[in-house]
Amino acid sequence: MEKIVFHIDVNSAFLSWEAVYRIHHLGCRTDLRQEVAAVGGDMAMRHGIILAKSIPAKRYHIQTGESIMEARQKCPFLELVPPNYSLYERCSAAFMEILRQYSPCVEQYSIDEAFMDMTGTERLFGDPVSAANRIREQIRDELGFTVNVGISENKLLAKMASDFRKPDRVHTLWKHEIESKMWPLPVSSLFFAGRATSKKLYQLGIHTIGDLAHTDPALLQHHLKKHGQVIYDFANGRDISVVQPQSPANKGYGNSTTIAFDVSDASTAKLVLLALAETVGARLRAANVQAEVIAVGIKTFDLRYKSHQITLHNATSITNEIHHHACRLFDELWDGTPIRHLGIHTSRLQDRIDMRQLDMFDVTDYEKLAKMDRTVDQIRARYGKDSVKRAVFLGSRIDHMSGGISREKRTVDYTKLDLS
Repeated sequence: MEKIVFHIDVNSAFLSWEAVYRIHHLGCRTDLRQEVAAVGGDMAMRHGIILAKSIPAKRYHIQTGESIMEARQKCPFLELVPPNYSLYERCSAAFMEILRQYSPCVEQYSIDEAFMDMTGTERLFGDPVSAANRIREQIRDELGFTVNVGISENKLLAKMASDFRKPDRVHTLWKHEIESKMWPLPVSSLFFAGRATSKKLYQLGIHTIGDLAHTDPALLQHHLKKHGQVIYDFANGRDISVVQPQSPANKGYGNSTTIAFDVSDASTAKLVLLALAETVGARLRAANVQAEVIAVGIKTFDLRYKSHQITLHNATSITNEIHHHACRLFDELWDGTPIRHLGIHTSRLQDRIDMRQLDMFDVTDYEKLAKMDRTVDQIRARYGKDSVKRAVFLGSRIDHMSGGISREKRTVDYTKLDLS
């Protein structure tokens, strides 16, 4: 039986979800999707980038990921709305719930897109295009936002198809349609061909996906190593990955944060690292794993980035131990340049085992620290993450549990906004 794979992508997800919520729950008369509008971070907190934009905003070449300052230069009257990740998570859950009504094999690829294996469902929902339109219409009618659906034999081509003309469309990209629908596209449109890769391909005289598909793979491997073979296969529509309803186990856990001010002293930087160690340690313990490798990354005020890592003698998920090694790495790495962004990342994970190699010179009671962490995790899970806070954070500008989605992005006080 020939595989049938759908890729469903919410159109301008964050902006659409915000627009629908304002119209249906707050009585707002303006539809942000019809305005020159974008969802953007807080410039005061230095999270000032465009997260999603409306279709009218595209006419001014507003791009996701660019700074708010750049977007304002292109369009001074751009309407900016603050992000609300709690809302986005609820909308995403409702979106996924509808998809699972049509297939037991749904892979959530990100908060606003998913793959579905629809093989063998024709007798239930009709031919693939009819089924896709049924899903698209149900999401629009029940949830109020629109999606694009791409249909093909594999995940790559389905994803490429969903990026064709938007919004609220269904597109096919069967293998026999690759030459007419995909090969004329610019090579930068190919999945996994990012800016750096596209630049190298342009320098080689490869401008379209068709050019790439007909290039000698040996030449691509010479210039792009293993990635050259990957994008060559993609350009020819080859993809062996399957839809996975269960997410594979994480290979590592990490968190990072952009600080609201430039940090120029080690004590403040180490306080930020402690806040990150809190969240990273909690994630490791929730997954019942320990990390053998810890890395620290620093981005300075001029956006230069560098990192350093260490392999531990004993894998750990203890917050204090993670912080200790992170501070050690920081001292070896930092040259005194003011810091904008800090991160802690862990890898080489192992299942949690309550035993470690003894060191006669180390008198730390690791068992006591581990019990303390687990108790704190339980209290925070029941009463909220602010129910227990280290005294060192009292009166500090540093959030005691930093990293991931920051607090100001999780909720919005709509009483302070103009919702006309």
